Amino acid sequence: MRIFIISDSHGSIGRAMEAYESVRDIDLIVHLGDYARDADAMSKRLGRPVFSVKGNGDGDRSENGCRILETEFGKLFVAHGHMEGVKTGLQKLIYKAESMGCAGALFGHTHRPVFMELNGFYLLNPGSITYPGPDGKVSFAVATVGPGSFQASIIYK
Repeated sequence: MRIFIISDSHGSIGRAMEAYESVRDIDLIVHLGDYARDADAMSKRLGRPVFSVKGNGDGDRSENGCRILETEFGKLFVAHGHMEGVKTGLQKLIYKAESMGCAGALFGHTHRPVFMELNGFYLLNPGSITYPGPDGKVSFAVATVGPGSFQASIIYK
């Protein structure tokens, strides 16, 4: 399964649509918040569902603002990340995801792309598709997951 992953579009889906059109063979689109209405707009334009969560820019302050994505690799914890305090560390995110039986976590909020593996647990933040992070570039991710396999690439625009 190939997953197109974006975050932090903040009301502008132009770059997200361009990014989506630049990749092939996508099975699932995931939007990690800020703004959830952008996921709805993409879904309408593309004629396919977008798996999404709300972020702080959507006014979400709920501890339950996360979702679980079932994949062949295993469960993935999906959250914007603001309620897990990802700007100050990833421990709360990891703990919450592992407590729900997840093998990895997809998150946004920081506008900083991250892909890492910690003792078999995977963390992926695609960065922001609209507002550049500290490196001055917008980014998104494509993940390929299967039984026992989680691979991802951060793609800069």
